[in-house]
Amino acid sequence: MKGRNLFTLIPKVDELLDRENIKKLLEYIPRKIVLDSIRIEAEKIRERIKKGGITEEEVLEMINNLDRSIEKTAKEKNANKLRRVVNATGVVIHTNLGRALINRKIIEKIGEIASNYSNLEYDLERGVRGSRYSHLEEIVCQITGGEGAMVVNNNAAAVMLVLSTIAKDKEVIVSRGELIEIGGSFRIPDVMEQSGAKLVAVGTTNKTHLWDYEKAINEETAALLKVHTSNYRILGFTSSVDSEELFQLKEKYNLPLIEDLGSGVLVDLSKYGIEYEPTVQDSLKKGVDIVTFSGDKLLGGPQAGIIVGKKEYIERMKRNPLTRAFRVDKFTIAALELTLRYYLDEDMARKEIPTLNMLTMPLEEINNKALRLKRKINRRIKDDSVVVGIEDSFSEVGGGSLPLERLASKSITISLKGLSTQEFENNLRKYTIPIVTRLYKDKIYLDLRTIQEDEFNIVVDGLEYALNKVKEYKI
Repeated sequence: MKGRNLFTLIPKVDELLDRENIKKLLEYIPRKIVLDSIRIEAEKIRERIKKGGITEEEVLEMINNLDRSIEKTAKEKNANKLRRVVNATGVVIHTNLGRALINRKIIEKIGEIASNYSNLEYDLERGVRGSRYSHLEEIVCQITGGEGAMVVNNNAAAVMLVLSTIAKDKEVIVSRGELIEIGGSFRIPDVMEQSGAKLVAVGTTNKTHLWDYEKAINEETAALLKVHTSNYRILGFTSSVDSEELFQLKEKYNLPLIEDLGSGVLVDLSKYGIEYEPTVQDSLKKGVDIVTFSGDKLLGGPQAGIIVGKKEYIERMKRNPLTRAFRVDKFTIAALELTLRYYLDEDMARKEIPTLNMLTMPLEEINNKALRLKRKINRRIKDDSVVVGIEDSFSEVGGGSLPLERLASKSITISLKGLSTQEFENNLRKYTIPIVTRLYKDKIYLDLRTIQEDEFNIVVDGLEYALNKVKEYKI
């Protein structure tokens, strides 16, 4: 048969839609995606015929495989762009991998709330419209000791709302050494500018004194702002003014004192061998009027910006028009409330909040996890080109928190003989459930601090997949 007639062998779209396998696809994949997949795979056959040098038998073989090709393409096109991954990097609060994990018991309860009507803005006691902030205010105040609280969609929004409410068109004094840049190149001065507050930077990058603040106070001053530099440290010839010292100026000049804590710690981590990080409770005890912090960093909850402090300021913020733009939805409220409930018992919080659990996990427990995973790998992968070991390693807190802290950990190491380590790592990221690792000195490291026990089988399957792929590539 001549090449130009081979095109007539390709089934029409309607014929393909009538095939049993394709009908099954339409039961769970949108029709448009299936149609696009049919056209893509049929076009591949046409392009191959156009190139020439193909026999009728080869075309028929491609057509016989068309159902499978269409199914594969349709499933790939229908797959979520936001996907689950295995975090084997050892970075606990990994910004690129979704930050804090949410306890699965909480997810189940969120599902119950989200799939049914709820009292999101309804006062069940009085039978009238209520406030979405009422679900969180009491528990935030109970844990932190604040008078009032509210929650917005992230900490940058929290800082902007506070400054817009308290200091719009007025001056706010802040140390030059605290004008930090947060994720995505957003900077504190930019956030302040958008709030309408006027930035007055005092001191130098490495040294700021109490008198620097006092010299800058005038009739235009609306507030004193302290920003915790949670994502970096300046070492050496330095000095800064803590909130306890700033309390003196606050009282002397009757100015509100605001502190942006960033990461939002609710337990003293130094009890567990981790560098001390200021807690929200400590800041309020030192006389800070308003504290802002994140929900999805060291707190271990969903993305949110939490504002806690003097009730008079909180009530003013609730009336600020920006509050509508920054408000949180029912998913965030449910997840945060359920996460915060664990903080009523610190031992329970350590056990049930994944972030706290991973950060405070004893090295012996991590080592035992490594031994169990290594046994699973060795039982499955029996290939002389793969050497599996266990090595000492260091985890990181991540999320712009405790930048100097290195947590002793254990990692599974994968060394390859005669095969590409880079290609192997690349294939791990392309697995059905991508596995994100560290690559160092031609070894792959899988840190057991951030690998969950129920992910062991996924890791082993992924390693086997990556090995098979890299061997195919070599061939």
